[in-house]
Amino acid sequence: MSEDGTSAPVRVAVVDDDPLVRAGLRMILGGDPAIAIVGEASDGHEALDLVERERPDVVLMDIRMPRQDGLVATRRLGERGSSARVIVLTTFDTDEMVLTALRHGAAGFLLKDTPPADLVDAVRRVARGEPMLSPSVTAQLIAAVAQPRDDSRERSARERLDRLTEREREVAVAIGRGLSNAEIARELYMGVATVKTHVAHLFTKLDATNRVHIARCVHDAGLV
Repeated sequence: MSEDGTSAPVRVAVVDDDPLVRAGLRMILGGDPAIAIVGEASDGHEALDLVERERPDVVLMDIRMPRQDGLVATRRLGERGSSARVIVLTTFDTDEMVLTALRHGAAGFLLKDTPPADLVDAVRRVARGEPMLSPSVTAQLIAAVAQPRDDSRERSARERLDRLTEREREVAVAIGRGLSNAEIARELYMGVATVKTHVAHLFTKLDATNRVHIARCVHDAGLV
């Protein structure tokens, strides 16, 4: 909060080796008074210095960059204990890169052709601490990592889902469809705080570390 009681703007760093992409992101995000662009970087090395210097809330991180790519930079930010939340920007032409970024602690994924309004919304949501997986990226992630379904895989997933309450199961299926916490709250007629509680239970009961793991379990069980 600022001194006058209003919320401070979300501080955003933009990391991409293409100056036109950086200019486009600055134009889109800079038009929102609740977002402040605090700096730009053209590769992972510059990104680490920028984050240390400016302490942004959110980093928009390209994957493919010279000298040091976004995957390495994302991992090193985590190793340094940075509180900045990374949203990976991707064309999604290399699935394994995106999955690696997830393992390295990325808080969100956006395709580079994401509509401006959705981009702004994603930055705000990630800044609030809500992991952001767009429906299209969620669907592609599941398709990229899922093996052809067999009886043992499906049986294992269903056994894990049997640990859930009916409400937790509904939330898990909604995550499998790529819905955000706010969207789940609207669809299932519950508060966002309640959704977050259910998601926390899902992490524990399904032994999952992120929402994609939950989505994979639901997919393997044949529920989406």
